[in-house]
Amino acid sequence: MKRRYLLGSAAIGATSILAFPISSSQANSLPTIRWRMTTSWPKSLDILFGGAKKICDRVSAMTDGRFTITPYAAEEITSGFGVLDAVKENTVECGHTASYYYFDQHPALAFGTTIPFGMNAEQQNSWLYYGGGQELINEIYQDLGIVSFPAGNTGVQMGGWFRRKISTLDDLQGLKMRIPGLGSEVMSRLGVEVQVLPVDQIVAALLEGKIDAVEWNNPYDDEIIGLPKAAPYYYYPGWWEPGATYELQVNAQQWQELPIEYQEILKVAASMVNNTMLAEYNAKNGKVLQRIRDRGTELIPFSFEIIKAAQNTTLEVLEEYSNKDQTFRQVYRQWQKFRDQVYRWNQINELSFANFTSKTIK
Repeated sequence: MKRRYLLGSAAIGATSILAFPISSSQANSLPTIRWRMTTSWPKSLDILFGGAKKICDRVSAMTDGRFTITPYAAEEITSGFGVLDAVKENTVECGHTASYYYFDQHPALAFGTTIPFGMNAEQQNSWLYYGGGQELINEIYQDLGIVSFPAGNTGVQMGGWFRRKISTLDDLQGLKMRIPGLGSEVMSRLGVEVQVLPVDQIVAALLEGKIDAVEWNNPYDDEIIGLPKAAPYYYYPGWWEPGATYELQVNAQQWQELPIEYQEILKVAASMVNNTMLAEYNAKNGKVLQRIRDRGTELIPFSFEIIKAAQNTTLEVLEEYSNKDQTFRQVYRQWQKFRDQVYRWNQINELSFANFTSKTIK
């Protein structure tokens, strides 16, 4: 992988030299630019699509309206899984999506979103911003003509909605489930018939019996699209998505043609959303979870047998991809080293504190 775009940690971090709006005199000397942003989300998902819109709103506010980006929901310009191609082909200047949707184009892109049994949101951000992770992701994207920036995170997701209970590995055999990313590869090897469907199709597929289970996101978003009415059993945790990062993808040519002031402002806007999206989810998920439980949803943890088998299979999958794909191996080994380091630290600080405080909650 060759480095064509100089996007070090200072360029992608949570701070920037232009953290405040440019002055009116500065703005008057800069060009008027109009961009379009396609997304993978319906407008009903007000935190996800809303995150994309917040990037656009912040850019406009910080440039005195001279640089504007109009966000579009999935299917308005392209499908929810078509964002990368639209940005790559310069159909639109930028997009908001998840890199693991494009696993088939390059398996190592999965690391840009999340890896089964990988890092949580805080750890993932540490790797992306200060552990060299985003530089590695952008080295992959450079051959696709794209520059990307972290732009949102859901935290540890739920394990999904099931039409019937699953307790053992035998219960997974032949189960039809919607699940993307490397998690789909793991579930497939455990006997699940995997399907990858965009968000606007998953509830109907579950209600019509075309699939038996769906993983989507978290209580807040799951309730919005109607999943509590489509299946009675809500499993946790989403071991395949312990800290799912969404991203802003920008066409590389369009990026290079932006004035440096606009580049810095766009970075700031993406960082702002990356740091506030999880906060909003955490503020709302608990209330929604209690509401859907009161209405009859049965909350069930995955059995140790299933989680342990999934973990072992994940390790096998990661090693197999490493053996056949040099880029995957390069990213995985670097990611693995950082993960082990941050795990050891968080065992001392975060885990010890969480283990104690969780026992005080009734």
